[in-house]
Amino acid sequence: MSLINKMLQDLDARGSQSGGAMPGEIRPVMVAERRLPVAQIALGTTVLVTALGAAGYFWLKGRAPAPAAASEAVVVAVPAAMPVPPPVAVAVKEKSIPFVPPPAAVAVAATVAAPVKAVPVKSAATAPEPLAAPAPATAPAPRRDAPAVRVVESDRLHEALVAPARVAIAAAPLAGGREMNNTQRAEGFYRQSLAALDDGRVAAAMDGMEQALKLNPRHDAARQSLVGLLIEAGRKDEAMQQLEQGLAVDPSQAQLAMLLARMQIERGMSGVATLQRTLPAAQNNGEYRAFLAGALQREQRHREAAEQYAAALRSTPEQGVWLMGLGISLQADKRDAEALTAFQRAKASGMLTPALMSFVQGRMDQLRAQ
Repeated sequence: MSLINKMLQDLDARGSQSGGAMPGEIRPVMVAERRLPVAQIALGTTVLVTALGAAGYFWLKGRAPAPAAASEAVVVAVPAAMPVPPPVAVAVKEKSIPFVPPPAAVAVAATVAAPVKAVPVKSAATAPEPLAAPAPATAPAPRRDAPAVRVVESDRLHEALVAPARVAIAAAPLAGGREMNNTQRAEGFYRQSLAALDDGRVAAAMDGMEQALKLNPRHDAARQSLVGLLIEAGRKDEAMQQLEQGLAVDPSQAQLAMLLARMQIERGMSGVATLQRTLPAAQNNGEYRAFLAGALQREQRHREAAEQYAAALRSTPEQGVWLMGLGISLQADKRDAEALTAFQRAKASGMLTPALMSFVQGRMDQLRAQ
């Protein structure tokens, strides 16, 4: 109703201005002249009330359950500072206003939102044409929704890119099974241990090798490296435990058996049992059989020692030390002729140290003297 009051004030101001220009003795109190402004005021009032009623109608219609696009358009078009007609008054006007399709709501809302100017009324039959709805009137709604759409599309794109990777990661352990996975992890720990050893971090290297062996007890390189580090650190008991565990997993490891037997012999133990367990896998290993022969010889088991020396010499016939060992066992077994021949071959091999050469010469002289 403030618009109506403003219109009335503007008309009164125009009337007062025109009256002030007349001579003082003339009184502008003509009935005919006073009726014309009243009719214009009434007509303008009717038009404004109609416009406000329509705006209120569509405002109320926007608050009722309706499509989201239409309600958003009406809310955006009406400024916050525009006074809203009372709901009761609009409800009364609503009965006399015909239904207008939703596009007209945008036009009426835009007309109400625009600044109101005094429009001269030509006749009662002509009604003010509504201003054309501005093009950006419906633009805010898509702009509000656009970020959400972009977020959804971004999430879908991210999910599409990440999903194959998740599938690959989930399927990786199944491709090789549990054992393959542990083998790969053990190899990783072993390589990290070697890198730590290069940096001088011996404790870290040993820890990494232990982890590798827990994951893959058959990692021979990790076990051998760990045993070497333990021996260098003076932790021989732990080294022997690692060797025994390795042979329990795989008895065919000839190098592990020889190292464990040597450590056992150094501690006054036999070592023969350890070597004999692995012998079936080392039949063609001359060094292994010669080492077993020496262990048997220490226990005075010369017949068995001679057999192992003979088997070892089949792979390397001119090994001077093995020939010397064979001669010792043959002489102890009362096989003097064979022993003399073995000593002669050992001397002729040229592979003996001066001390060993002197020992062999003394045994030869002893046998010849008999």
